[in-house]
Amino acid sequence: MNKVSRKVLAGVAMASASLLVLSGCASPKPGAGYIACGVSDEGSWTDKSFNESVMDGLVQAQEEFGVEIKSAESNSSEDFAPNLQSMIDAKCDVIFAVGFNLVDAVNAAAEANTDVHFVTVDGWSNGATNLKPFNYNTVESAYLAGYAAADYSATKVLGTYGGLQIPAVTDFMDGFYYGAMAWSADNNTEVKVVGWNPATSKGDFIGGFAPNDPAGKTIAAGQIAQGADVLLPVGGDQFGALSEAISEAGVDAKMIGVDKDWTVANPEYKDLILTSIMKLLGASVYDYIKADAVDKTEFSGEAYIGTLSNGGVGVTSTEFISESLQTKLDELKAGIIDGSIDPRS
Repeated sequence: MNKVSRKVLAGVAMASASLLVLSGCASPKPGAGYIACGVSDEGSWTDKSFNESVMDGLVQAQEEFGVEIKSAESNSSEDFAPNLQSMIDAKCDVIFAVGFNLVDAVNAAAEANTDVHFVTVDGWSNGATNLKPFNYNTVESAYLAGYAAADYSATKVLGTYGGLQIPAVTDFMDGFYYGAMAWSADNNTEVKVVGWNPATSKGDFIGGFAPNDPAGKTIAAGQIAQGADVLLPVGGDQFGALSEAISEAGVDAKMIGVDKDWTVANPEYKDLILTSIMKLLGASVYDYIKADAVDKTEFSGEAYIGTLSNGGVGVTSTEFISESLQTKLDELKAGIIDGSIDPRS
C-alpha cells in the first residue's frame, strides 16, 4: 500500500472516530420522547403557589431528563374538562391536574381514558386505577409553624384564615392551631388563635382562591384588630392584601407563607415572613417523572403522601427563628416523625 493510500485510510479512520465522538455527545437525554403535561387550577402557572410549584417540577424534569412538557392554563372551572381533553389529545404520558377544584374533572377524564396516566394534586381517586393522588400532610409542618408563631408573638394572639373550608386548607389551620397550643402548654402561657377552631370546625374563609382577594384583607384587618400579630392565610397568594392590612393597621406583625418559600417567591415580603409552610410539589412532580420516564417504574394508583419523614412537606428557617427555637423545632419534627407527637392534638 502506497503512502497516499495510507494517508487516505488514516483520514477516513479519523473522520469516523470524530463522527462517533460527535454522535456520543448528541445522544438523547434519558427522558427524550416522554411527554409530561399539566392542567392548572384558576390561579395560573405563575401564581407563586401550588400551580407554579408543579410547573417548577415539570421544567426541572425537562431540563434534566429532556422530557417534553405541555400545559393548559385554566381561567375558570369551565376550562377544566376541555383543558384535560386537550392534554389527552396531545398524547401525554402523564397529566397532572393541579388542585382540589379539578378533582371531579380529572376523575371523569381518567375513567373515560383508561390508557392515560393522571395525577391529581390535592385530590383523590374515585377508583380509577390510572389516577394517582398526590396529597400532603401539611398538618405536620403547620404544627411547627404554629409553635414558632406562638414563640415569636408579642401579643400571644395568632390569626389564620383560608380560601375554602376543605381539608387541603384546614389541615394547615389544624396544625397551626395545635402547634400554638403546644407552645402554650410548654410555657404555661395562654395563646389565642383567632380564625379557626378545630373542635368546632368554625373559622374565617374568603370563599375562594383569587389572588389578594379584598375579602381576605378584610378578614386580616379584623384579626389584627383582635390583637393578632402573626397571621397565616391559607389561600394561595394573599400576601399582598395581608401586607396592606398590616401596614394600614400600623402594627408590627408577621406573615406565614404557604406552599412555597415566600422569601424566595416574593423577596419584597422577606421582612414580614416569619416562616413558610411548604408543600414540596415540584419535587414530587420531578420524582414521579424520573421514576416513570427514566427509571421505567410501573405506574401505581396508590396515593403519594408528602410528610416530614419523606421530605414532602417542611418549614423554612428565617432570621426571625432563634437558634434555641430552631433546636426545639427540630426536636418537635423528630417527635412527629417517630410518632411520639400527634400534630392533631
